[in-house]
Amino acid sequence: MKKMIEECLKKCAERAFILLRWLAAAGLTGWILGVVGGWFNLAVANVTTFRGNHPWMLYLLPVAGLAIVVLYKLDPYHSSTNLVLKGIQTGAYVPLRMAPLIVISTVLTHAFGGSAGREGAALQLGGSLGGTFGKWMKMDEYDRKIMIMCGMSAAFSALFGTPLTATVFAMEVISVGIMEYAALVPCAMASLAARGAAAWVGAHGEQFTITEIPAVDVRSVVLTIVLAVLCAAVSILFCMVLHHTEHWYQKWIPNEWVRIISGALLVILMTILLGTTDYLGAGMDVVAKAVAGETAAAAFLIKMVFTAVTLGSGFKGGEIVPTLFVGATFGCLFGQVTGLAPSLAAACGMAAVFCGVTNCPISSLLLSFELFGFQCMPFFLLSVSISYLESGYFGLYHSQKILYSKTKLQFINRQTKE
Repeated sequence: MKKMIEECLKKCAERAFILLRWLAAAGLTGWILGVVGGWFNLAVANVTTFRGNHPWMLYLLPVAGLAIVVLYKLDPYHSSTNLVLKGIQTGAYVPLRMAPLIVISTVLTHAFGGSAGREGAALQLGGSLGGTFGKWMKMDEYDRKIMIMCGMSAAFSALFGTPLTATVFAMEVISVGIMEYAALVPCAMASLAARGAAAWVGAHGEQFTITEIPAVDVRSVVLTIVLAVLCAAVSILFCMVLHHTEHWYQKWIPNEWVRIISGALLVILMTILLGTTDYLGAGMDVVAKAVAGETAAAAFLIKMVFTAVTLGSGFKGGEIVPTLFVGATFGCLFGQVTGLAPSLAAACGMAAVFCGVTNCPISSLLLSFELFGFQCMPFFLLSVSISYLESGYFGLYHSQKILYSKTKLQFINRQTKE
């Protein structure tokens, strides 16, 4: 009996030490990344405002593109979000230089009018710094992987202001079908610390208000199901457009200097022809309008093209905010056409398309709750779950693994489609 008690106390002490170690390591990582991510968020917002006040900056987009090519000559690892995912899956090296490169190049892209997001860049920033901190702390391979996930959670939380989503997203996006629960406490601590640090430097997250919430009845449920199925198709289309545009550029314009200049010129030309700057940058102002019930009919398709050209030609940024743009504008359009409250439809569209391209249903649900509140839970639950099923095995990140089937309790262990 005495031996059992001693063994129990020993195990409790070990777990307490592990808890304290992770609270300290993840908390420090989260705070640092919250400050860095907050500054990054403010930098993107400030250059976007400056460009809005000085429209001529768009015509310097080719110059910004050349600067990005020069910067990435310093990176022999071809760093991307896929490399961060591989760092967690296989222990692949995630270089520290990824952090400043992606921050500077993303700010350049936004400053001069490239159509991209910022959260994808934040995942690279967080993964790079998190992995480096783990190395500096002399952690073993398994704990360094958790540190990469801590960094991802912290950076996501700093930019979006959604610590719940950030915590789960880093655990869910790596391998679809399982959750990396060993990282739960570290990711939670990092997310909360990052949110506080970002707010401390003046960077605050996104929140929206749904202006009209219909009753949960047969009509609204049926329309939500139809919307979810269509959003799954939109998410597949978005993934295909992004990946095929990138492959087309690499195949037909192998010279990276010419490639990025051609992409910049095409963005400039499309902007002139459309007579609007709505599709430049991240487009959160358009998302806000869509949630308020206003959108142009073809906005979701045009944003797909702008983002695909921008990222496919070599500019840097993220795909997540463009995903929210596409989902919100498509959902709003669906609501206008069918009579489902456009504001609610936009919110459901955001959650459903986000789920379709990331294959992360739990994160998508949490994101919808943190951005819009819990009142529309039945509609969000339907939208996300159906989009997850109907979007198949497509995804933004080709390094993402689908471990379990979406339709059967079956182990399949495959990569996402492009």
